[in-house]
This record gives sequence, structure tokens and C-alpha cells, in this order.
Amino acid sequence: MARRPAFAAGPAPFHDPVLLGAVRAFCHFVTDPLYDWAATCEERFGTHPVQVVHEWNTAVHVQDNEADAKKRAFTKAELHAFFEHCDDEVARIRAFGRKGWLPASRDATLFKTAYAYGLRRNETRMLDAADFGRNPHGAEYGEFGRCQVRFGKAKKGSPPKRRGVLTVFGWTPDVLDEWFTEVRPLLGTDGNPAAWPSERGLRIGCQRIDSRFIAYRKALGLDDGLDYHSFRRSYITHLIEDGWDPRFVQEQVGHEHASTTSIYTCVSSDFRTRTLRRHLDATVAAALQAQNGRQA
Repeated sequence: MARRPAFAAGPAPFHDPVLLGAVRAFCHFVTDPLYDWAATCEERFGTHPVQVVHEWNTAVHVQDNEADAKKRAFTKAELHAFFEHCDDEVARIRAFGRKGWLPASRDATLFKTAYAYGLRRNETRMLDAADFGRNPHGAEYGEFGRCQVRFGKAKKGSPPKRRGVLTVFGWTPDVLDEWFTEVRPLLGTDGNPAAWPSERGLRIGCQRIDSRFIAYRKALGLDDGLDYHSFRRSYITHLIEDGWDPRFVQEQVGHEHASTTSIYTCVSSDFRTRTLRRHLDATVAAALQAQNGRQA
């Protein structure tokens, strides 16, 4: 009889997430009734394989919390200024007749896309042109009604998570259509599936994204509480402030728990003041209406 692996004998948990995933996947394969491995082993060896990776003998891997108390979302005014600066840089470089306007345009569109869909840096960077498509329930967005994220953040030991993100901002299709139909082809992208091609390789790298972001942030005099991930924080915050359903926002950004989304929601003091005022006015109005009803 073949010995079971030593790690299955006791309750000690697996701690290596790569090993954990490999063993779980292998055991799932050999015990799948579709392949008849269990019956074959029983016939030949008098025993059969079993799944040895269970909740009781594996370490619990909690998804890393992306929130950072020192970081924050853009205000809408800051975000408008940032995107305006992106566009101004493209125009300025192009006016001098330099080829650098193409990468600048790419980066500007990449930043806008990160905010438009609430994406993390690597989620944005790994997008392909084919990841954008129609949403049958949002025909007004045309060919850019949804974005398929293929490299979402995963729990340790798990493959990247996929999710579809629906387009919610009316300006998004225009930005993407201009990029994919007019600008991106000028980079010589024949055969390159990447949405954001690099001048020297398949797709833009993280260092280039960060350096461009920091340069623009400094040029605008914004504080370092804003980083690339602030696009994602801003997306969540602005949708919540504008009255979108929190559950919808949670699904859009791929959070497993509503509590994670709430950590990201950096609502402004103005929003809180308006919310308080609205509820107070509604309470006063209801009281006056009730009093008038009694007097009548």
C-alpha cells in the first residue's frame, strides 16, 4: 500500500501557499470520479487516493487589507485637475513635435481607465484590448460597456481572480474609443494584444506607471497621501457619495466583504454635512406635516 504523505498524518497546517495549492489541485484531480483513478487504484493496490487538504489542517490565509490610513481618495476637484494635467501634457509634448506624446497619451488613458473601473495597478496594466466589450443592458456605452479583469488580486495560494466591471461613467467610452481607434495604432501594435503597449516591450511596466503618476502629482502640488491606488479609492468613494448601491459598488471592485469596501470609502466632510442636513430637513418636514394634519 502506498504511504500517504507525512503532512496528512497530523493536524499540523500547511503554511506554504504554493505547496498548499499544488497539493489541493493534485488531490482534486486524482479523486475526481470523472477519471476513474480511485476505482483503478482500488483494483490494483487495494486502496484509493483521498483529498488530504482540508480546512482543519490548513492555515487560514486572510486576504491582505489594501487600505492604508495614510492614503486617501482624490477629491473630485483634485481628480479633475489631475486628468486635465494629463491632457495638457499630451498637448504640450505634441506641440513640440516630439514622439513622447504617444506614451503620455497612453498613460493618461490608463489613469482614466483605472478610475473609470476602480482598478488596481496590475489589473489595469494587464488589460488587453479584447477585455473591453458590450453590455447588453447598457447599449449607450457601445463597444465599451464592460471591462473584463483577468488579473484581479488573489488570496495567497490561489490564481488571479476574474471579474467583469460594468461601465458607469458616460465619458468612459469616448476616452477609450479615441485611444483604441486613433492613438494606439500609432504605436505599431500589430500582433500586440496589450491595451497599453510599451515602447520597448509587450506592455507598460509598473515602474513607468508609478514614475509618471508621481511626476504629475508633484507638478500639481498634491500630497503623497495620493498614490496610484487612490484612483480605486476615489471610484468607490465617489460612487457611494453619488448614491450608488453599496452592494453594486462592492461587486464592481471585487471585494468579498462589504467591510472592505467601507474601509475604502473616504467620504468628504461636505458629503457628510449634506447627508446630515438632508436627513434633518426630512425629519423637520415630517414633523411639520404631522402637526398640520393634527390641526386640520
